[in-house]
Amino acid sequence: MLVAAAVCPCPPLLVPEVAAGAAPELDAARAACTDALGVLAASRPDRLVVVGPADSAGPEVYPQGARGSFRGFGVDMDVYLGADSGDGGGADLPYGLAVGAWLLGRAGWTDAPVGGIGVGEALSAERCAAVGRDIAARAGRVALLVLGDASACRTLKAPGYLDERAAPFDTQVGRALGAADPVALAAVDVALARELKVSGRAPWQVLAGAAEGADLAGALLYEDAPYGVGYVAATWS
Repeated sequence: MLVAAAVCPCPPLLVPEVAAGAAPELDAARAACTDALGVLAASRPDRLVVVGPADSAGPEVYPQGARGSFRGFGVDMDVYLGADSGDGGGADLPYGLAVGAWLLGRAGWTDAPVGGIGVGEALSAERCAAVGRDIAARAGRVALLVLGDASACRTLKAPGYLDERAAPFDTQVGRALGAADPVALAAVDVALARELKVSGRAPWQVLAGAAEGADLAGALLYEDAPYGVGYVAATWS
């Protein structure tokens, strides 16, 4: 049974060592993520599943202790999913899940065992929802940390350049996440999300499947578009 979810953005720039001199620009986003993790801890879950974007369609499964690295962003830094260290075996975490591992480590997460699932833009909305339903059907109290960014097309200097459809798309997503509305999330346009370079679409639709019938209340903690990319933090509980 899904008892709570935290939705957080996952740009590597969220990690201060990666952002370097630009780190203060995302202080508000980091604070919102910390608050969101506090809601997860307060829900007293039996397990936490971290869901984030992956390069392949997935779902890709990662165990507790799976390693992530920020070396690709010029920082000699490793993180481990829900643990202080790992055995070094298996595939490395994709960058979004690595940011999730960093957030958990920063918060000192010890409240429940952790596992990870990566889902990519090629995974259909229906398959995402099925993954979410499978997660929610697991025994005990399940919480989700859901990672992903909204459009990358909000300004001329954005990674995807300016697209006039980006701001309305992000507004729609922010409204759905803030209202804990799984129906609205499930209805997000997959093709449009791909065109707007939205990394969070598949993880959000996993959340939509997991939250079916859970009757959770939502709170929007953060919504902004620094660097021309939409970032949203919210909680469902």
